[in-house]
Amino acid sequence: MRPPRLEAGNPDYALLATAMALVVIGVIFVYSSSFAIALAHYDDINYFFFRQIFAAALGLGALIFFMSIDYHRLRVFSPIIMLGAVVSLAAVLFIGSDAYGARRWIDFGPMPFQPSEFAKLALIIYISAWLASYRRDLTSFGSGFMPFIFAVGVVAALIMMEPDTGTTAVIVATTLALFFIAGGSLVHVITLGCTGLVAGVLLILTEGYRAQRLLAFTSAESDPDGLGFQTLQLLIALGSGGLEGLGLGVSRQKFFYIPGAHTDGIFAIIGEEVGFIGAMIVIGLFAYLVYRGFRVAMRAHDDFGTYLAMGVTCWIAFQTLVNLGGITRSIPLTGIPLPFVSYGGSSLIMVMAGIGVLLSVSRYGRESAPERRPARRQAQQVRRRQAVPQPEPAMSARMTEGQST
Repeated sequence: MRPPRLEAGNPDYALLATAMALVVIGVIFVYSSSFAIALAHYDDINYFFFRQIFAAALGLGALIFFMSIDYHRLRVFSPIIMLGAVVSLAAVLFIGSDAYGARRWIDFGPMPFQPSEFAKLALIIYISAWLASYRRDLTSFGSGFMPFIFAVGVVAALIMMEPDTGTTAVIVATTLALFFIAGGSLVHVITLGCTGLVAGVLLILTEGYRAQRLLAFTSAESDPDGLGFQTLQLLIALGSGGLEGLGLGVSRQKFFYIPGAHTDGIFAIIGEEVGFIGAMIVIGLFAYLVYRGFRVAMRAHDDFGTYLAMGVTCWIAFQTLVNLGGITRSIPLTGIPLPFVSYGGSSLIMVMAGIGVLLSVSRYGRESAPERRPARRQAQQVRRRQAVPQPEPAMSARMTEGQST
């Protein structure tokens, strides 16, 4: 059944303002946390800052573009978008550049492209369209669960080949949440979760660096200058900030104590410089953004809009939890960026594009967009009203008097 044609209303301005506030915070702390390493490696304290500004500008353009279009068009192009994600993920394995023992980026001048970031949004769009079309078949193993597993499995396998465990975990968790929300079988969800847990254990046993990250999580104090160095330095940074922080720009841990202080470790620098209060403000902004995202999903006009909004919101929520969990030593470190805040052009552009999709859904929500009748139907109704002769006032009065007597 096709959804009714809608007039676009106003976007969720509170959601937009929250996202932009996080982007501004990110730009500020990318500069604060990166100028030392930028000066040491590139002889330019603004090296990372200017690139983050450029990525934010591109991300703003992507946000405006997706916000301005009718999100139903994404459903039509979802297979093409998905194909582009798969091709780019395969391409990075052959022509990608190596960094830190992984092959995740394709060089395009000053702004390397990370296909896995594009794959997050592409897979959400594709799975949302698929769920909206085959919702009645979701409880079936053959026609519901297996096609879902195949689509997610292809993307997850390609990302694991880079390798990128953190991104794979976020993608699987997001799509699994969508599958369950759409009415998928709880047995299938539990089965997939247990399978993923077993696969995770096998991956840890077969790859040395994953085992080292697990040991850094469980036994950091046993090797403070080796495996546990990053984990302990992150906690030292958070603890050093106290309640109010050392002051903006006054962090000590960013001077080569925390590897990746401007990327996945940036929240520790936030806690050190603006303290517990500032860190809680950032967490509060993320919580409010997630709330607004779920609100948009609940008010969407059709299943596709609901799944799309839920998918983008769960993506941001899960990625935030994974990053903050690693920083606070609640879970092992995975090297995944904090949305909107961490340095990284591809991550920032794609998460802002995701916010643009959310805003598009909000523009066509139940309370934002009135139904629109086709122009031809409106013209026909006007002509019918004009063709019916209206009684004269005097005749109408006489008819009323006759009826009353």
